[in-house]
Amino acid sequence: MTEHTKTDGLPGIDMPVLADAQLRSAPRSERMSTAKIECNACPVLCQISDGRTGACDRYANRNGALVRVDPVVLLRRELAGGQPALVAFADKGADAGAEAAAEPQPDWNGDLLLADEVFVTGLGASTTYPDYKPAPFIVASKAQGVDMVTVVTEGIFSYCSLKVKIDTDRFLGPEQANVRYKGEVVGHVTTAEYGSQMLSLGGVHHLTGGSKKEGRMTLEVMQLLGNKKPAECTIDGGSTVVVQAGKAPIVGGVEEQRMRVGCGSATIGIFARQLRDLCDEVVVVDDHITGVLTEHQAGRCLGMGPSGIQMRGRKSTPGRYFQVANPGTGWGGTDIADPLSIIEGWEEGVARPGLRMLMTSTTGEHAQWFVLDDSLQPVEQDMPAEVRRVVERIGENCEPSLCTVLFLGGAGGSLRAGVTENPVLLTRAIKNALVNVTLGGAPAYVWPGGGITVMADVMRMPDMSFGTVPTPAIVAPIEFTMRASDFAALGGHTEQVFSLEEALKRGAWHNDGAPQARRWEALDPANPWPIGHAPMLG
Repeated sequence: MTEHTKTDGLPGIDMPVLADAQLRSAPRSERMSTAKIECNACPVLCQISDGRTGACDRYANRNGALVRVDPVVLLRRELAGGQPALVAFADKGADAGAEAAAEPQPDWNGDLLLADEVFVTGLGASTTYPDYKPAPFIVASKAQGVDMVTVVTEGIFSYCSLKVKIDTDRFLGPEQANVRYKGEVVGHVTTAEYGSQMLSLGGVHHLTGGSKKEGRMTLEVMQLLGNKKPAECTIDGGSTVVVQAGKAPIVGGVEEQRMRVGCGSATIGIFARQLRDLCDEVVVVDDHITGVLTEHQAGRCLGMGPSGIQMRGRKSTPGRYFQVANPGTGWGGTDIADPLSIIEGWEEGVARPGLRMLMTSTTGEHAQWFVLDDSLQPVEQDMPAEVRRVVERIGENCEPSLCTVLFLGGAGGSLRAGVTENPVLLTRAIKNALVNVTLGGAPAYVWPGGGITVMADVMRMPDMSFGTVPTPAIVAPIEFTMRASDFAALGGHTEQVFSLEEALKRGAWHNDGAPQARRWEALDPANPWPIGHAPMLG
């Protein structure tokens, strides 16, 4: 059995709060010391001595009671003018204890807490594991006069991954290349998208299918990135990149600034009219599709004649060239520092001395101005101000580079069993849009096909939404909201339903009547209110 060794207090929680967060402990093993309690919140089954935490740092033994270390996170909606709809609970602070915070304040309006005011998230709510028990919170409320039920739990996800979108033209690594964290393989490079490159990190094969260290490092990097913290990864045959949700990527030690306005061809099309009278030729260098204005349909439609330029690479359609250089961290995501290296020459009789040429990247970060001399050799000159303004406009149309981290999880047996004894009915109800699935109150995309595979942007979830258990697996909040009638129809655990008001007074159903610690957070303005989803109420 596992026992954690922390003894000098429990991380981030004052002792009075712990005393108010008691959970029912598991049945005691006959071979276990009477001074310990067994935690069955995950398959590790830690035997925890008084004053210590389990291996996950989420549960602890306090005076012989199993307690959940972290508070339950509750969302509240804010009214116009920035005034919160609820000011009655938890404003006294953690030191006052959850029992005091649970008492309504004088300015509380006395209404039954309506579903358009408060939402209980799965963050800190405890788990459905082992599978036989219902979810810790099955909360009844009203929305627009309709009786609603929200089933709230922390999910233990062995089948989960992160999909990471990195806005950059720089070459990160070849497709399918291994991504490493602290030397261990934790994922791979997937496809390049429009101005972005994608990584897939985690997954059950890295969590459980490799060495113990691989599983630990996979868990660590997933928890860091899911909790909006930075992590440095290296890519075989490619770059080192620092990823942090909502922040610019750092590739090879250089912080990215801009996401391209488009590929080379698209940039030509967008700015062709603005460049027609200023240039005789424009080349937009791009690792994927390099654009040449006079050959491009945009230039031809504007009446521009041929320049005689002869490009390297593979010509696709007029004005569009593939593979002009190798991928890299130079101009337009190529490996070149000199843009003239992609020009093979100029056709005599077509090219002429004095021809003006702009070469730029898809972000405008690289740009040079050339004029052909009498021997048809391009000579760099100072860029005219009016041309510089168009290059600056290319940059202006580039969005800031960001990293986007999406959590993708398969909501399997424990989660569904916490809702109903017949899990397939929950799956069907979700696919029929009768159930709204959220993660920490954030909207989730439910993938088509079998199972309940959900995906959410970690930036729209509360801070520190992700924990771990050493099985190894990720712990993440999840909520299922539906009409009360639909909950009953799918065989839900109706005997465990209690009001939102009661939930705020005493916490989860398995708390033996003791109030839980809790923390209020305002709803992210980018998120719709989790209860009152149109298909459910329509």
